[in-house]
Amino acid sequence: MSQSYKQAGVDVEAGYEAVDRMKKHVARTMRPEVMGGLGAFAGLFDISQMSYKHPVLVTGTDGVGTKLKLAFEMDQHDTIGIDVVAMCVNDIVAQGADPLLFLDYIACGKNDPAKIEQIVKGISDGCEQAGSALVGGETAEMPGMYQDDEYDLAGFVVGMADKEKLITGEQVQPGDVLVGLPSSGVHSNGFSLVRKIIDQYNLDLQMTYTPFDKPFGEILLTPTRIYASAIKTLKEAVLVKGMAHVTGGGFYENIPRTLPEGLGVKLDQNSWNIPPVFDFLRKHGDLTIDDMFGVFNMGIGMVAVVSEEEVASSLDALRAAGEEAQVIGYVTEQKGIHWS
Repeated sequence: MSQSYKQAGVDVEAGYEAVDRMKKHVARTMRPEVMGGLGAFAGLFDISQMSYKHPVLVTGTDGVGTKLKLAFEMDQHDTIGIDVVAMCVNDIVAQGADPLLFLDYIACGKNDPAKIEQIVKGISDGCEQAGSALVGGETAEMPGMYQDDEYDLAGFVVGMADKEKLITGEQVQPGDVLVGLPSSGVHSNGFSLVRKIIDQYNLDLQMTYTPFDKPFGEILLTPTRIYASAIKTLKEAVLVKGMAHVTGGGFYENIPRTLPEGLGVKLDQNSWNIPPVFDFLRKHGDLTIDDMFGVFNMGIGMVAVVSEEEVASSLDALRAAGEEAQVIGYVTEQKGIHWS
């Protein structure tokens, strides 16, 4: 190894160790279609035997945003990888795709193999939940770009769907029903506002505040839920007309993305349980309910739109998949988000 490169801040040997540590986690995500192993120049995935009639590739890429700052402060790195998988996978699931393969990108100031292993463990956990193979990635040691104890994290997912079964929202019509799937908490959006509230009110991430049963930082780092398995079960049971992944922009930005032009929804805020973390943030941040629904998921991470005739079948399918799904509203001819 070049000592000059090491003196410049890049430890190639640490990179080799990090790859060795990753291998056992990556192996858990393998699918029969994966060709080759970790360490090649590119990941290979054989789609020749898949059963899609008119296959369409569906792709997504995303990161975790400033939620990473809390992971740094808590020195907790084993779940943030689930978040990056969830943010990518849930987006393509909302279009009707089945996740097939995933790649990650980790950029760091200094390659700490043990920390990198924890990050990749979380990514592998997320890929297992999604049914997606982790076929490769990049760990870039970039001294001078990041502090030694900091990193950035991004992901890229490839899925597939039959062209006729893509979820586009085009079939949504007035009277259709919105079924909400619960979130696990804040997920991975709105953390710039969360961090502002923490700073303004001197909140302690290590403190266990009422009504929580563990430190506030751990509540915030609860990983984003991955809905791939549940939505696959739902698609097999009913016609899903529309789907919204509730991320940045909350309800007001994301639900209209699955509606035809000119339509809106009427929602019943009392139809689901809002996790206590949102009330805690609202009170400490002196925010309005309108602010909250415009930034956060407020306890609903994914919304499916189905016909009124298929509501019972939808709820049965989702509950059989382990989801505590609820009817949260219906589609109207009045554009926008309205409340009952």
